[in-house]
Amino acid sequence: MGVVTPSSSPTTAATPAGRTAEGSPLLEVVRWPALDATGAVDAVVTTRHGGVSSGPWATANLGLHVGDDPAAVVTNRSRAAASLGLPLDALVFAHQTHGAEVAVVTATDAGRGTRTESDALDGVDALVTTDGSVGLVIMVADCVPIVLVDPTAEVLGVVHAGWRGTVGGVVRATVAAMVGDGAAPERLVAGIGPSVRAEDYQVGSDVADGIVALLGDDPRSPSGTPVLRPDPPDPAGTPRWRCDLAGANAAALVACGVHPDNIHDTGHHSGDGAFFSDRVARPCGRFAVVARLRHHSGTVQ
Repeated sequence: MGVVTPSSSPTTAATPAGRTAEGSPLLEVVRWPALDATGAVDAVVTTRHGGVSSGPWATANLGLHVGDDPAAVVTNRSRAAASLGLPLDALVFAHQTHGAEVAVVTATDAGRGTRTESDALDGVDALVTTDGSVGLVIMVADCVPIVLVDPTAEVLGVVHAGWRGTVGGVVRATVAAMVGDGAAPERLVAGIGPSVRAEDYQVGSDVADGIVALLGDDPRSPSGTPVLRPDPPDPAGTPRWRCDLAGANAAALVACGVHPDNIHDTGHHSGDGAFFSDRVARPCGRFAVVARLRHHSGTVQ
């Protein structure tokens, strides 16, 4: 079995903030060379740098729900959209609930959730589209962000996978929705973004039991490393584990038919200082995966 391949080392710097040809500022972002190489998708992970927010949200917070100045958030979101050559109103945001619901997005959804949470796609933790005129956004601050693309069928998906969504099957649901739009699991290329490290993520039986139910009695990432590592129990004797949440989602992708060699990790972690981490500091901002197909017609070319 192949290895989940980092697209860059954890010490690789993000792309420095710059400006579009029109002069619009850009956020610092991380890209997956393997996704770029497909020719089918533009996808970035924003960092916490290059925005206009201040305080605990400095500087590139994309979350409207964390207490930041909404005007600053909208500016940051506009800069994120510009990183993909899109206007803000082409983006689509979801009101994420740590579940496994998937929304199939079209051009009629463009702009939803961009300026207010009230019109975001509610109760959704994954977005799928065949329309290159829209940009899909999933926000995180320790959970696992995933981009999926079938370069042949030109179907795009983005996933928010916290532990509840992971054990609830959000990856499986997203792949199924993409297959419904013409994708084939064996053609999918996956990018896994920065999330909490296993060393920093202690879990109890609720999470461990859910991972085992999803992946079997000896859950392992595609590289063969255990997804769950026993940890000393708490003072009351309650069992604890360290959980590789990114590895669990990579294993879930393989279980759906994605080839291990097509799964690529950025090599970064949400707690390494370049990204917002809810486990490191509260309150904090949210970074995001932002992705779009490179065609605009909504049809395979």
